[in-house]
Amino acid sequence: MSRTIVKTRRIGGSIVVRIPKDVAAKEGIGENDFVEIDVKKAKSDWFGAFPKLRKFSHAEELDVHD
Repeated sequence: MSRTIVKTRRIGGSIVVRIPKDVAAKEGIGENDFVEIDVKKAKSDWFGAFPKLRKFSHAEELDVHD
């Protein structure tokens, strides 16, 4: 199973997605093959993507060196 984020396009009355060439090759997918997809809208930004990530402590922060 491969995972990728692609942009949708409208063709006629349908919304379509393109499978990138490298993903198709890796999965052995060709023209007219049936594929199984799970559809989930991707976040437009990553704010809140890691809600359980805690802030760095003072000891963990990088020191800036000249």
